[in-house]
Amino acid sequence: MLKIFLVEDEVVVREGIRNTLNWEENDFIFCGEASDGELAYPLIQKHKPDIVITDIRMPFMDGLELSRLIKKEMPWIKIIILSGYGEFEYAKEAINIGVTEYLLKPINGTELMKSLLKVKENILNERREKANIERFKKEIQEYEEDEKRRIFYDLVNNSQPLGSILERGNELNLKLSAVVYNIILFTIDHTRKNHRETMQLNAVNRELKQLFDISEDIIKFDLFMDGMALLLKGNSLEDLQRKQEYYINRIREIMDNYKGISYFGGIGVAVNRLGELSRSYHEASRAFSYRYIWEENLILDSSAISKTRELLRRTNRLNMDNIVKLDKRKVEIFLKSGSKEDVSNFVDEYLQSIGSENRNSILFRQYVVIDMYSIVAGFCKEIGIEDYELEKPLHNENQYSRLITDFNNTKDYIKRILEKAIELRDNITTKEYNDIVSKAKIYIQENFCREDLSLNQVAASVYVTPSHFSAVFSQKTGQTFIKYLTDLRMNKAKELLKFTDMKTSEIGYAVGYKDPHYFSYLFKKTFNCSPKQYRNSIKKREDSGCFNS
Repeated sequence: MLKIFLVEDEVVVREGIRNTLNWEENDFIFCGEASDGELAYPLIQKHKPDIVITDIRMPFMDGLELSRLIKKEMPWIKIIILSGYGEFEYAKEAINIGVTEYLLKPINGTELMKSLLKVKENILNERREKANIERFKKEIQEYEEDEKRRIFYDLVNNSQPLGSILERGNELNLKLSAVVYNIILFTIDHTRKNHRETMQLNAVNRELKQLFDISEDIIKFDLFMDGMALLLKGNSLEDLQRKQEYYINRIREIMDNYKGISYFGGIGVAVNRLGELSRSYHEASRAFSYRYIWEENLILDSSAISKTRELLRRTNRLNMDNIVKLDKRKVEIFLKSGSKEDVSNFVDEYLQSIGSENRNSILFRQYVVIDMYSIVAGFCKEIGIEDYELEKPLHNENQYSRLITDFNNTKDYIKRILEKAIELRDNITTKEYNDIVSKAKIYIQENFCREDLSLNQVAASVYVTPSHFSAVFSQKTGQTFIKYLTDLRMNKAKELLKFTDMKTSEIGYAVGYKDPHYFSYLFKKTFNCSPKQYRNSIKKREDSGCFNS
């Protein structure tokens, strides 16, 4: 029910309005009254009515001044002005203030209630429209995140014209233009073991989101299970460096508050053109790939890699007595989560610290070849793959001699078997993902008419977590879950509009929308015409130009 507040200095008129109108029968609540604007204003602030009825001429504070105050502080309140004066200037000023209705006295109860019902309908329509917009925004949030990802990958791969990318960015309120840029790739450990760790992870994500959302200097792109990309913008190289240091320090401060969550970051190189972001991304990716090698809780600058390598060479020269320092666990971890693109950097860095004395040792090279093959073959067996698909080091004597006579040959062999193992792993994963998506599509097809159908429910039906399902579904279909579901529902609605005589409200309900207003809103948002317009256009001719078919 809508709340009504009355401001009228004439007692007889005020009592007449309050006592003679059927408030409850028309879904109104008479919540208060006052004899002038000065007395009314604090009461209106307290009760926050939906509609204020006020006389225009009152002592102390008139209706126009009261209307100005109300519209400034509480712009959603609708105002009906009652005036015994028909002068144009009063009406014009009332319109400028934002008054909804301007009624001339004397006015009877029937006319006032008619005006109130008209204003009530406007309020309800505005609320429905606002609710529809908010719901639509919520539903397309996932789509917008997916489009942001696409924009990022198009930028760093130079796969689309820059003008087109900038236009797409503007549609999402992404201000991409700057003087200089850099990219930071960042990930945190998402493997939670208990409720407390899950709560910590959620808190970290909230703090990071707040940090990145408060400034236009940095744009966050969610890269699914690979973490996030941060596009840092500056007005000069010095300005960019200051901002980079600030954000890295803030990230570290946030992460240090959550000791149980590990992280790793890779910093690229500064560039002064969007078209050169591929170079920044490449360097950031190179630094980021060292998460498989170096310690956790590090944000690594790509420019520091060569210096760190040299330091490691000087301080960690190995020999056959301490060869165990080549940590096999790092290889096993890399095989489980690394990519083919990371193999070269991983192998180079993994073998970097062994020292020239070991690189020149045939015995060492024999050890590394056999050991690496053993690790990779064990991994293949673990995921159900026979090792006959791997290049065996002892296939024949000539091959084995070639592998160990030169350190580069040894290193190239290790890269080949790692790449092959990851390829085989990805083939299995692709099949599993295809099965997940196929089953999910069947479930969606069978349940799209349920209004409460959600990503969480579909993910549960295929036995994966919602975040994992969201990533897999988008990667395999090229659409977010909500976009896929909405397109399916809208196309089903078009079929029913075209081939049945069902009412629009019935069709909306049949495709999963109990609220007919929201269904019509979403249909128009999708096809640029209402369901009724679409149906009428079919009767005139097939596929009229008012919609996208």
